[in-house]
Amino acid sequence: MYERPQNSTLIARLNEKPVRLILVTGPRQSGKTTLVQQVLRHIDRPWRYFAVDEPDSVTFSPIPRDDVGLEATEAGSIGPRTGERDERWLVRRWEEARVDAERSEQGFVLVFDEIQKIANWSEAVKGLWDADRRHARNLHVVLLGSAPLILQRGMTESLAGRYETIRLTHWSFVEMSEAFDVDLPDYLYFGGYPGAVAIAHDQERWREYIMDSVIEPNIERDVLAMQRVDKPALLKRVFELGAGYSGQILSYNKMLGQLQDSGNTTTLARYLDLLSHGGLIAGLPNHANHAHRVRASSPKLNVLNTALMSAGSGYTFEEAKADRSWWGRLVESAVGAHLYNTGTPLLGLRYWRHRGREVDFVLERGRRLVAFEVKSGTRRVSPSGLREFTERFDVERSVLVGEGGVPLSEFLSIPARDWFERS
Repeated sequence: MYERPQNSTLIARLNEKPVRLILVTGPRQSGKTTLVQQVLRHIDRPWRYFAVDEPDSVTFSPIPRDDVGLEATEAGSIGPRTGERDERWLVRRWEEARVDAERSEQGFVLVFDEIQKIANWSEAVKGLWDADRRHARNLHVVLLGSAPLILQRGMTESLAGRYETIRLTHWSFVEMSEAFDVDLPDYLYFGGYPGAVAIAHDQERWREYIMDSVIEPNIERDVLAMQRVDKPALLKRVFELGAGYSGQILSYNKMLGQLQDSGNTTTLARYLDLLSHGGLIAGLPNHANHAHRVRASSPKLNVLNTALMSAGSGYTFEEAKADRSWWGRLVESAVGAHLYNTGTPLLGLRYWRHRGREVDFVLERGRRLVAFEVKSGTRRVSPSGLREFTERFDVERSVLVGEGGVPLSEFLSIPARDWFERS
């Protein structure tokens, strides 16, 4: 089975002394659970895994137990069948792991998947973790979650300085190619969802899977849980609008006109921010030297996985390729998603437009800038945009992606940060 690069990072963390909690985050269907379970089967110490968001399902571990409420199986032992998992349940599972850690010479690994589903989880984890550090217990704790904003808030408010994060993003073209032999056109249209690969040949079934098993639960269970949303229906329409206009610059006022809702531009900006934290759609700002101009700019909408654009388009794969304009936006969206997903907290991603001159994407690291123009063969690139941008700003390099420049397949194999290191 294919293993993502983050596997080795998690293994390395588990081979160190447990001085920090390990937080694994990423959008739904990015493979967080699979990654952690792969790693657990590689390590040479006992562990226990709990799926918090599946209270009626079993949890599993490789070590047999005789505790009340646990049943033995051929695969080892399974966790308690509980109707509700709350703070008290979390404390009980943690205390059981402490006993296991004392019994094991190698230490113990405890995993909670979708930890944010437990009320007051961060305060409980803080007390338990601090007590373990005082007693120098050899107990690693791994926390997983699909709502990064909730997790980050809980970690920063209660657990500051006590954790390290391993971030998963949507699967890249290289990963999908190596793991499933996906070619470039298929990746552009069907995107980077491993769970959908096996049914891509049945396009109607694939579309229903993306809509019902990816988009709907992502919005309903993850995005709407991050913060209070007064207009859930508007949030969903913002997503639909963003997917439909991906690769285009659209002012908030024009969005309001399209949405025909009584919301305001501040609400739309906040909803776009929530959708970006959910790994769905980003609203990229216009590059400017002054922060207030950046905040006031019209966003460039960009899906973070091109499947989100294709699934709602109404196009089959063949129809999508035949529409040169739409396919060009798909290519541009794939470029933007790749730069966004492979970025780091130190990198910023924007676009630039001034008096009709444009640059598709601007990657920032401090004062260093890299400008990108996308040429898909279906859209013309205006060299005047890049030329004026380089005249107005101190640009480290300009990159043409596609015909006459860096081939798209090669570009999609280069992480965003590497553009600042290339000679």
